[in-house]
Amino acid sequence: MKFEFNQDREFDMIAIGRACIDLNAADYNCPMEETMTFTKYVGGSPANIVIGACKLGLKTGFIGKISDDQHGRFIEKYMSDAGIDTSNIVVDKEGHKSGLTFTEIKSPEDCSILMYREEVADLYLKPSEINEDYIRRAKILLVSGTALAKSPSREAVLKAVALAKKNEVKVVFELDYRPYSWASAEETAVYYSLVAEQADAVIGTRDEYDVMENRFNGKNEETIEYLFKHSPELIVIKHGVEGSFAYTKSGETFRGQAYKTKVLKTFGAGDSYASAFLYALVKGKGIDTALKFGSASAAIVVSKHSSSEAMPNVEEIEELISVNA
Repeated sequence: MKFEFNQDREFDMIAIGRACIDLNAADYNCPMEETMTFTKYVGGSPANIVIGACKLGLKTGFIGKISDDQHGRFIEKYMSDAGIDTSNIVVDKEGHKSGLTFTEIKSPEDCSILMYREEVADLYLKPSEINEDYIRRAKILLVSGTALAKSPSREAVLKAVALAKKNEVKVVFELDYRPYSWASAEETAVYYSLVAEQADAVIGTRDEYDVMENRFNGKNEETIEYLFKHSPELIVIKHGVEGSFAYTKSGETFRGQAYKTKVLKTFGAGDSYASAFLYALVKGKGIDTALKFGSASAAIVVSKHSSSEAMPNVEEIEELISVNA
């Protein structure tokens, strides 16, 4: 099976959700309490995904809300300079700030993230700020789970999904679960399931699917049995070093290996995986190759300091795949 797109669309992918500031520890192998130097990057799962996809050669756009200050201007300029269409990024006029994420790199196995997500601008994107004409110009609308955590962003995303389906735009739901954004496990499961059931493709880790289904130690077979009763045609479930699985509604199963690399930190892997996986699908490379692209891209990004800046190009991905063939 190939995942088919409307080829007459101007944008390969438009993402909706958070764009924020990442402050990555420049001091390795020490706790954040002792870290004195951080390097600033653009962050946020959907922003990272379109940055990665753009670097691979896709035409991308972004729908989101940024703060009316230095951080907001940094985000917009970085994304615009990267080649992403920023015409539908809204500047907040109500005093909300951009989210901040501090990272800690104690060791390759022990990394953590400290997020400041109270009253952040991206969660104040309003349904009235969603432009149907913009969405209908895309092959893919990429939706990130964190954008569902609060109103009015939640309703803005639900409106965007409805408009995408109305205009035959593929909806890809990247689960991107951040527990500190949510009031309860039950609330998370309600809104994750609502969007997953409407999506054409769903991408996430096994743990994230468990959150969506509000269960522990769920099985892939149970997840796909549930979701394939609804809209999804393609489900990707990642199992870390064990690799990833892709399931199609027509009954096919694909497995992608995880590539060995010299790990510097663990964050950024999921965003880079999604950007390269979707790039391969848009280019018609097939699901088996898309799994390889996703895994290779993730391996490259976890070996480098940033998430957005570290996104690889096509040649780097193909080289890693070839040496592991």
